[in-house]
Amino acid sequence: MAHSNTTDVLVVGAGPIGLTAAAELRRRGVSCRIVDRLPARLPFAKAVGIQPRTLEIWDRMGIVRAALDAAVPLRGQLTYVNGAERPRIDLVLPPEVPYRFAALPQYETERILDEHLGRWGTTVERGTELVSFSQDAHGVTSRLHTPSGAEEELRTRYLVGCDGAHSIVRKGLGLSFEGGAFPEEYMLADVEADWDLPYGYTLRAMHLDGAGAVDDVLVCIPLPGRNRYRMSMKVPPELSTAARAAAAADGVAHGLQGGRTPQLADIQTVLDRLSPAPTTASNIRWSSVFRISHRIVDSYGHGRVFIAGDAAHIHPPTGAQGMNTGIQDAWNLAWKLALAVEGAAHPGLLPSYDAERRPVGEEVVGRTVRHASAQGVQSDPEDADTLMLREAQLLVGYRGSPVVDPPGQGPGPRPGDRAPDCTGLTSPIAAVPLRLGDLLREREHVLLLYGTGLDDPAGTAGESAGGGGGPCGVSPAGPPAAPAALPTYHDTAGEFARMYAAEAPTAFLVRPDGHLGARLSPPTSQQLAAHLATVFAPDTGP
Repeated sequence: MAHSNTTDVLVVGAGPIGLTAAAELRRRGVSCRIVDRLPARLPFAKAVGIQPRTLEIWDRMGIVRAALDAAVPLRGQLTYVNGAERPRIDLVLPPEVPYRFAALPQYETERILDEHLGRWGTTVERGTELVSFSQDAHGVTSRLHTPSGAEEELRTRYLVGCDGAHSIVRKGLGLSFEGGAFPEEYMLADVEADWDLPYGYTLRAMHLDGAGAVDDVLVCIPLPGRNRYRMSMKVPPELSTAARAAAAADGVAHGLQGGRTPQLADIQTVLDRLSPAPTTASNIRWSSVFRISHRIVDSYGHGRVFIAGDAAHIHPPTGAQGMNTGIQDAWNLAWKLALAVEGAAHPGLLPSYDAERRPVGEEVVGRTVRHASAQGVQSDPEDADTLMLREAQLLVGYRGSPVVDPPGQGPGPRPGDRAPDCTGLTSPIAAVPLRLGDLLREREHVLLLYGTGLDDPAGTAGESAGGGGGPCGVSPAGPPAAPAALPTYHDTAGEFARMYAAEAPTAFLVRPDGHLGARLSPPTSQQLAAHLATVFAPDTGP
């Protein structure tokens, strides 16, 4: 068995979650290898929906432009029940949210992330499979099966499993994966349809039985290309894989299944039955049978080994929550791992990954199961505005986390909440108004100081929030003043003050993942130091 040199982190699985984790680690200078058992990227449009929060993340990573070039907009949903049209759902968000909903085939998402990872000279090691691993107080020893048939033993400081619903890493940790499987099976197909539906709208056509239960369904999501859609529908008996799925080695019936591939005729039969207008399917790109389970682990990691994405949570694809949730898992974990590798992390920082992300996974699993068991997202009892923000993943937050300050009282975002974007920030140099997102892009912890007196002592303490970040002043609307010893931007339109409910001088510490770690009003260096002590190791700076 070959023995390889130590690297900081091994990432197992090169889907969107693993690629996100590897890219964020490499961007921070962490040595990393990423392996995948498949010999090549799969050409399947499995996960398609891209949430606005994911686009915000990609903006922070520096890849949003590539995604916008490749994606198509999702404007809303057309719903038909027993052939009758229901009210149209338009995907409307507040104007300060910088991005809208989009559709992007998973193979394109992986291509963009793969190319981004290549900026740091790191490529996916294809055809390489994790066989087993063990860990001790100082690191993780992994056994890899390589494309040549040889075995390699790799020593790393940490291991991250992004290896899907049948995760070897999850099984190696001995984690429970409680839940169950839906009895229904679905066909997935990437095809063209010659109908004249409004551009950018998904279609959900359902048939209800006499008791009001959904007994037939067709869901079509637009894809890049002329009249191209990712369609899903129930499987006819002759294509059923239920017996094989029930006999799966790990009992997890989830994802693409083997067996006979659905043909255009199978897709056309369902379209003839449920399409609101006569249409002909053509130019099938790929198809498969898909099964759905709902499960979540009892822990997102143990010791030096962590899991993310489908390895930790699986659920119905309703609302396009799965991949997007997994990307946020990886994003949350990567900056914490990077600090741990540097020796700059407080002992409680890595455990906060489970404390922050598992409640999110539990909520997503519960919500998508509820929606799948009813009549889709629109069956949720929440008001329309809250529902839209939740589906866009803009309400994900970490209040109560051990590494954020107590939320306190009052209006505006509190510690643990997503840091809202805003525009209208000007400086003596920038000729056009900037977004707050422009100031945060590809940065680490950033301290925002709001107020007229930007020479507060907190500014000195804020310099310790650097590591690619640092302090930044935002002053109220008014004539520009000469900046103090930190870059200063003027809230020309008053949008920052409105979005952050900032009146008195206040400091906002924005974490690398775009959530607030602290809100200090009035800001003092003692308060800031107390917060930073929960994130960083004693006697170290970020």
